[in-house]
Amino acid sequence: MQSTDLGNKESGKIWHRKPTPASRDGIIVNIIHNTSDYNPKALRFLNVAFDGSGDCLIAGDHQGNIYVFDLYGNRFNLVQRTGQACTALAFNLRRKSEFLVALADYSIKCFDTGTKELVSWMRGHESSVFSISVHASGRYAISTSSDTAQLWDLDTFQRKRKLNIRQSVGIQKVFFLPLSNTILSCFKDNSIFAWECDTLFCKYQLPAPPESSSMLYKVFAVTRDGRILAAGGKSNHLHLWCLEAAQLFRIIQMPTKVRAVRHLEFLPDSFDAGSNQVLGVLSQDGIMRFINIQTCKLLFEIGSLDEGISSSVISPHGRYIASIMENGSLSIYSVQALTQEINKPPPPLVKVIEELPKNTLSSNDLKMKIVSKRIQRPTKSRENKAQTRILKQGLAGNFENEENELSDGLNKKRLQILLKGYGEYPTKYRMFIWRSLLRLPENHTAFSNLVDKGTHVAYLNLQRKYPIKSRKLLRVLQRTLSALAHWSVIFSDMPYLPLLAFPFVKLFQNNQLICFEVVATLITNWCQHWFEYFPNPPINVLSMIENVLAFHDKELLQHFIDHDITSQLYAWPLLETVFSEVLTREEWLKLFDNVFSNHPSFLLMAVVAYNTYSRAPLLHCTLKDDFEYFFHHRNNLDISAVVREVYRLMETTPADIHPNSLLSGFAALTKGQYPVFNQYPKFIVDYQTQERERIRNDELDYLRERQTVETMQAEVEEQRAEDEAWYQKQELLRKAEETRREMLLQEEEKMAQQRQRLAAVRRELRIKELHLQDAARRRLLQVQQDQREAELRRLEDEIERKVHMRDQEIATTAKDLEIRRMELESQEKLYEKNFTRNQEAVAREIRDDANAYRQKVDLEEKMFHKLVETGQTPNRKAQKVIEDSLAKAEQACLNADWQIQALHKQKCDDVQRNEGYQEVVKLLQKNRRKETEVLNAMMEEEAKKWKEAEEKEFYLKSEKKAAALSDASRKWFLKQEISAALEHAENPLHKASLPRKITEWDSMEQNLVKKVRNLRQRLTAQARSRCQMPCSLVV
Repeated sequence: MQSTDLGNKESGKIWHRKPTPASRDGIIVNIIHNTSDYNPKALRFLNVAFDGSGDCLIAGDHQGNIYVFDLYGNRFNLVQRTGQACTALAFNLRRKSEFLVALADYSIKCFDTGTKELVSWMRGHESSVFSISVHASGRYAISTSSDTAQLWDLDTFQRKRKLNIRQSVGIQKVFFLPLSNTILSCFKDNSIFAWECDTLFCKYQLPAPPESSSMLYKVFAVTRDGRILAAGGKSNHLHLWCLEAAQLFRIIQMPTKVRAVRHLEFLPDSFDAGSNQVLGVLSQDGIMRFINIQTCKLLFEIGSLDEGISSSVISPHGRYIASIMENGSLSIYSVQALTQEINKPPPPLVKVIEELPKNTLSSNDLKMKIVSKRIQRPTKSRENKAQTRILKQGLAGNFENEENELSDGLNKKRLQILLKGYGEYPTKYRMFIWRSLLRLPENHTAFSNLVDKGTHVAYLNLQRKYPIKSRKLLRVLQRTLSALAHWSVIFSDMPYLPLLAFPFVKLFQNNQLICFEVVATLITNWCQHWFEYFPNPPINVLSMIENVLAFHDKELLQHFIDHDITSQLYAWPLLETVFSEVLTREEWLKLFDNVFSNHPSFLLMAVVAYNTYSRAPLLHCTLKDDFEYFFHHRNNLDISAVVREVYRLMETTPADIHPNSLLSGFAALTKGQYPVFNQYPKFIVDYQTQERERIRNDELDYLRERQTVETMQAEVEEQRAEDEAWYQKQELLRKAEETRREMLLQEEEKMAQQRQRLAAVRRELRIKELHLQDAARRRLLQVQQDQREAELRRLEDEIERKVHMRDQEIATTAKDLEIRRMELESQEKLYEKNFTRNQEAVAREIRDDANAYRQKVDLEEKMFHKLVETGQTPNRKAQKVIEDSLAKAEQACLNADWQIQALHKQKCDDVQRNEGYQEVVKLLQKNRRKETEVLNAMMEEEAKKWKEAEEKEFYLKSEKKAAALSDASRKWFLKQEISAALEHAENPLHKASLPRKITEWDSMEQNLVKKVRNLRQRLTAQARSRCQMPCSLVV
């Protein structure tokens, strides 16, 4: 057994060498998932599901890791990490790469294995989802929790229906039946309902289980054809329900060590057409036992007490079993390996252990060891036991003929001896012995060629004539008969061939090749000369039976003749049905154990023996219907006595009337290709074939004509129905139109009334609106008047503040002028005082000596420097005072302009209020006409402003030039004074010119003050002209 650890790998190989599962356990590979962290631990798998192909499965662990295992490609891939445990999986959607997973948060998600992306997220459950069932078409899915079941549309991933139940009754399982449109709902009170998927109509309800059974159903399983439901619970009993008949037809008791059933699953078979016969039962001990529900025999089992199974899933084609073990690992089983020993043919009952050399053989020295061997089943480990016994056998002189030696070491004579001793072959080895007795070639290729030709035309409608309940049995019968018809043409015209082949088809339904070859061998050997008088019964064969009956029981034959009963009534029904109508299954098997072990004439002798053994009831029959009933129904007889009677007839019948002389010995079918069968009148068969073909063509023409007529009638009926429907529709439309017209009139009246009410409401609303508008207008006028009054008050306050500021500035200027006058007077006095001092100094210097003269000169220089400094300081102060006065005058001019403008506006507002509201419209019209003029005036004013700004700039430059000239004149004056002082130092007479200079300074100062006054007057006039222009524009 190989073991694979997924670890942290997201993809890889499932196994690294080709798996060879042993028949003992059948395990292909055991998959575990261990983490590679510091503390490694095993992650438990919780759920597993197969896809539709059966070669790919999906599994999820308790941490939400979901893996896809491709058993055909030997690869695994991690497709999703959900982060939480998954509670259910489903993998049979219409889109093959998508799967559904139910998570621990009660939601259901759909993922794509190719892109590994989330496709959809479905919510709606309030408890854990433990089951997801997908419809066979892949369009719908049912999710089941303990309190509800919900039907989902997988095309839109929207919830379509929801099953709500009472809290006292829980849900066990809700699922789709395979290959049908039926939903089966199973509840905890053992009630089971079947619903139609589209309409949710309740189709039927299964009756309650027998009162003797107290088991509550927990687990369920359905066969692939949806006919049988298996149910189990906390008991060792299994209930099998027939869903078609809606009744319980079988109760199976498991072994005593099974106390509870945890899971049920049917094992599919490729040749059972969905009617599964093998059921897997997982019990509380962790062992899953597979039983045959027909024979109630245990076939094999998986799991053990040490390695128990938690849950299992079987692939759709029945090749693999995926089981989650109790330790959390995932085991994959091979069904072929588990059933290898079961499907093997049984070993021979006798086997030659040792042979003595031929030259030493004698009648007393021939000894054989016979070993009886038992098949070893996978679930048993006991060694084979062999029993050996020595038989002594007399030798007549030669060994048995080679024809008595069969395949696999069997001997026909010994089998006949065994058959006579026990009356039948062992049930366990019967099929194997038959195959050996009939020497079946098992030509697989030839049989496949016959089957590939399809269903023969003669058996297309076999269901109508033979309504067999089992579809599988019908299909196998149809296929076998078609193969026989393709093998030989006559078998397509034999009306009794289905009756002859049916018991063998029912017996070998799981192996169609063996079934075909058994029937073909029966026809070629035990049906010799049956077809020489076709299509009539075989008169020659019936004559043989009549001759033998005449020899052994003349009284019975005379009774038949007296009541006009021919061999076609007392012999042919038994032959054409090969006794299947008059014998039970066990009796029929015993009879054919002897038929296949003897000469082909044994079957004819069996017909005679059946009549002779039943001579007492037959002699009491006088009506033909009674005879017909007798030979077509089962009768109370001992088949062993009938067989002994057959052997007696075989031994006591004279050779001249014995069928042995007319029938050939056994001839097996040839290997490779089947022999040509042409033992029939070919011209009759060909004629019948031609007639049948003609009749079929005529029937087809008739059917086509009838179909055409029916189509035309249907079209006429449809047209008539359409016309009738059209007239009815027109009448309904007319009535509806009248009704609608009356309704419209009523509605129009109502609308008119409503319009009147609406008009009245509108008028009221209009009046209210006018009142409100008037009130709003008055309120707005009041607000505007209040605003204007507040603005006037603010302007008055501003004017008073400006007047006060102007008075303060005027007073300040007057004080400054007074101070300046006083400064000038003090300077004049200072000049006079200095002049007097200078004159006195000069007089003293004239009288003093040369030293006094030098001191006088120094004193004069100091006085001169002081005079210069004293003259410069008043000039600067005067310039600063002039500039401040100029700025204040300009500001006063602007304030006066603003006051004049405000007074003018107030005057305009008073005029407008006096004129009244009637002139508002006229003024607005005039204003509209004058808008252009205002704009032009504003542009002109803008130009004037720019011009005034240029003039002021020019004036500023002139002032700067005047200041520069003043500085230059002062510098020049300083130089002149310095030079004059120097000259005066040289010539004292020049001192007399100082008063003249002082006079010039005074005149210059007066001229400068006059210029400043003129400049202020000019600026005031300009400001007044600018203020008058906006006022004229406003007027």
